[in-house]
Amino acid sequence: MVNLAQRLAFANPHITAAAVAAVEYPELVRQYRVTGVPKTVVNERTEILGALPEADFVSQVLADTNDPEPLA
Repeated sequence: MVNLAQRLAFANPHITAAAVAAVEYPELVRQYRVTGVPKTVVNERTEILGALPEADFVSQVLADTNDPEPLA
């Protein structure tokens, strides 16, 4: 998922992507309630847990633009 997220960011100037090693950043693990990897957080609103087929991942990332509520 990291590679795909980075490709999306390269293709679109409105997208940024960063990969974080959970064992090296426990404060981020707590902040984003990481219970498994890979975990993708989009715009602080959408959580994608686990590996998905590319088309599904892209669909979920793009669907985030229609979701006005941030994560609680």
